[in-house]
Amino acid sequence: MKRLTGFQPTGNLHLGNLLGAMRPLVEAQETAESIAMIADLHAMTMEHDPPALRRSTLGVATMLLAAGVDPARTAIIANSQVPEHAELHYLLECVTAYGEAARMIQFKEKSAAGGPVRLSLLTYPVLMASDILVHDVNQVPVGEDQSQHLELARTLATRFNARYGETFTVPEGVRPESAARIMDLAEPTAKMSKSSVSAAGRIGLLDPPEVIRKTISRAVTDTLGVVRHDRVNQPGVTNLLEILTACTGSPAGAYSSYGALKRDVTEAVDALLAPVRKRHAELSDDPGYVREILAEGKTRVRPAALATVRRARAAIGLLD
Repeated sequence: MKRLTGFQPTGNLHLGNLLGAMRPLVEAQETAESIAMIADLHAMTMEHDPPALRRSTLGVATMLLAAGVDPARTAIIANSQVPEHAELHYLLECVTAYGEAARMIQFKEKSAAGGPVRLSLLTYPVLMASDILVHDVNQVPVGEDQSQHLELARTLATRFNARYGETFTVPEGVRPESAARIMDLAEPTAKMSKSSVSAAGRIGLLDPPEVIRKTISRAVTDTLGVVRHDRVNQPGVTNLLEILTACTGSPAGAYSSYGALKRDVTEAVDALLAPVRKRHAELSDDPGYVREILAEGKTRVRPAALATVRRARAAIGLLD
């Protein structure tokens, strides 16, 4: 079994990233051959600062290591450093219809907002398909917001195989059992996100205890005064209960007040993040080590990626 998990090098990673993607990745190391991919090529679909992009890419790699990703078992790569990603991207564009790419939700939303739209924004779901298919992975952990893109990857793989002969593994989307969908603490009907305008609803993985305490103390609840799991009528309280369960691994107990619940959530979150902060500080003192890990990851995955591209080139009719 081979699995790919992708991370965008934009913004600061938060508790939702840890519980929803990073922790399942760490757990999958026990049973699957895993690749952790930092999608720095995707970050160029919008205006960006080049030095900041490089820092963010290294920052995500550092955070993955701090969260427990073992580079001896999981290859950590940046997709820009594996040229087969970009080469396969073009080959897959040759079997993708314009309408398929234009229907992707991110392109529809951002192009409808007006202003300049980069061509790469239209085609980046095809690059995402290349990211997946080039590594012959069987499984891709995916949330609701990315399911449309995975379906495009499956469609393109199936179409290519039917037209040109069996070339690609058709991957399955999986939702890890341990993955938690963490909502924004200030807007509990929306997912915790790096891109939200306000940081009031996010808990960063490097937030110190006092910031964690302040953020959770201000978390939106309601006026009902009852602590119960009810996502429709009490989304804020439900989010706090689910964060507590995700952090401790045990069902939340009974609470008579929101204050007591927030106190326990604060303690559980800080206990979870304390070793991550400590390990991140150690790694930050040796940035050369993180670059070495990325170089080793690239060396490990390239032979298989190159074999996939060679199969695709031969199947579609290109010279050796």
